[in-house]
Amino acid sequence: MATLNPTQGPAAGGNSVVITGTNFTGATSVKFGNKSASFTVNSPTQITATAPSGSGVVGVTVTTPGGTTSPVNYFYVPQPIKTTLSNTSGPLTGATTTISGANLSTASSVTFGTVGSATPTVVNDNTITVTAPTATGAQTVPITVTTKGGSTNGLFFSYVDAPTTTGINPASGPEAGGTASTITGTGLSDTTSVTYGAASAAFVVNSDTELIAYAPPGTGTVTVNVTTPGGTDSTQTFTYVPPPT
Repeated sequence: MATLNPTQGPAAGGNSVVITGTNFTGATSVKFGNKSASFTVNSPTQITATAPSGSGVVGVTVTTPGGTTSPVNYFYVPQPIKTTLSNTSGPLTGATTTISGANLSTASSVTFGTVGSATPTVVNDNTITVTAPTATGAQTVPITVTTKGGSTNGLFFSYVDAPTTTGINPASGPEAGGTASTITGTGLSDTTSVTYGAASAAFVVNSDTELIAYAPPGTGTVTVNVTTPGGTDSTQTFTYVPPPT
């Protein structure tokens, strides 16, 4: 017996394995280790077998009235396990997230609910990275990782609408900073940062439509940037008023 295709498969079994060799006519059994497999003789040189469940590395043999072949190794791949996501939410345009777990080295696809699938980058057996495909609206979807050992789910990714701001009051204050301004809009509940120009501002989120930001020191007129996992809104401005001289 010369080859197996594929040479590995899920521990649960059930996948088709094509065995190529010679003199297979009249084959009476195919075994994966000590487990018998169902099979079909396609031709004197080819058999298609259904792998039984198993673990580790086993030898595959074919028995005919003429004898039994030498074993060819077949590897059972453990089912993937995923435990954490580095980013559990992101914009509708997608975001890169790291999935940590075990048995991930043969990962071939990551599916985000009905949004779509993406091809991951394998870092090692415990880590893969993937960029979520683009969604058409805010939603939370299950993540399914598929490897040669099977599929697993249990983690979720939330697509978040970009924030919008409709006003800032007051829109000016002293150059020394400290002005408390109410910023109104939508999608503000998951705000991760507020900046006045390039300077970070302290803030408190009151609701999905309102937050209070405290202006850092600055000069001139600057853009107020409100950032959430869904993106950044830069609609509002704040003007620093110089002190009298």
